[in-house]
Amino acid sequence: MKNRKLTVAGVAALAVLSLLISSTTGYAATKTTKLTTITWMSPRGSLDVMDDYMLHVAIDQGYFKQQGINLKLIAGPSDGTAATKFVAAGQVDVSYPSPGILLSSIDAGVPVVSAFNMIPGQVFNFAVPKGSALKSIADLKGHSICVGSPAWSAIINPMLVEAGVDPASVTIINAGWPTWSTAIAAGKCDSGLGWDGLAAQWAATGISVDWIIGKKTSKQPSNGYDIRASALNTAAGKDLYTRFLRAVAMGMEFAKDNPRAAAEITYNRLPALGATLAPQLAVDSMREEQVGHMISYLDGKGWGYHYPDAWGNYLKVVADMGQTSKLLPAAQVYTNALIKGANTFDHKKVAKDAAAYKLSPVWAKVAIAG
Repeated sequence: MKNRKLTVAGVAALAVLSLLISSTTGYAATKTTKLTTITWMSPRGSLDVMDDYMLHVAIDQGYFKQQGINLKLIAGPSDGTAATKFVAAGQVDVSYPSPGILLSSIDAGVPVVSAFNMIPGQVFNFAVPKGSALKSIADLKGHSICVGSPAWSAIINPMLVEAGVDPASVTIINAGWPTWSTAIAAGKCDSGLGWDGLAAQWAATGISVDWIIGKKTSKQPSNGYDIRASALNTAAGKDLYTRFLRAVAMGMEFAKDNPRAAAEITYNRLPALGATLAPQLAVDSMREEQVGHMISYLDGKGWGYHYPDAWGNYLKVVADMGQTSKLLPAAQVYTNALIKGANTFDHKKVAKDAAAYKLSPVWAKVAIAG
């Protein structure tokens, strides 16, 4: 199947459902006895990964409840566009789309917006069979790329263009989810899309591949938490999602202060991980993602900040290549309006929580790289 512009069938007519939300404010623990349920959906079709450690930490430490929120996590389908469609339709409240799928969806009329840029830098990579001569994204010209969903072409195409590769020169092979990984290792395609966190996971399950690391050459932004755009139109909506994102940021900060504790909490909340990942590999997988999460924090912008220059360049690349029908206005795609509030919490208290966590002997011994 030759690579072509992604089309998002049927999403333009999706209706936006309203949320019933509370008006609790403030960064301290709320005094309300009634919690508002927010449903978060994975974009991967699975919750059994280390990537979402901040959510598990925030649940475990009571940060969501302190903000008046009952967080419900669901795996969702592996369909690449579900992360935007389900949010717009009110089936879930928050998901985690790639920027390519976010833009293609918005261009098709799906009314969502990125409210928290989890990874301001490039998170996507390309796996190649062991010993492959392909060493860079530019080398992918004229080769095949395995994907777990055809919608992933919206992720791949901008990366190819950035590297000077015409997307029409590559062949996309839909190898299915989760079997695209084994297809790459078996040499059924020349390469395949992957992302930070997968290297340790795949190695643990015997999937032996080499990696072309995207962030070495790509400056494009990556996934963020998307919400319904209409939530920004009311004070109550802004308040609810600010509180949600505040708990997320608290979970990220806890993990920064004590990554071993964050990894142990996540691992213990996901028993299925124990069958495939040893504690050290679980930490390694988490750290692959965590490095990207910390970009804006280390830059003094706080957790979740969208960099306007990076997003502006990305919007232009996507429009110029025809993946969107026009140059989308930045304000229609992302917002930093909730970032200051999300980062307003008792940082000393979170640091104290992280320091007080009692590690088990096994987790106390794991190494923290990077």
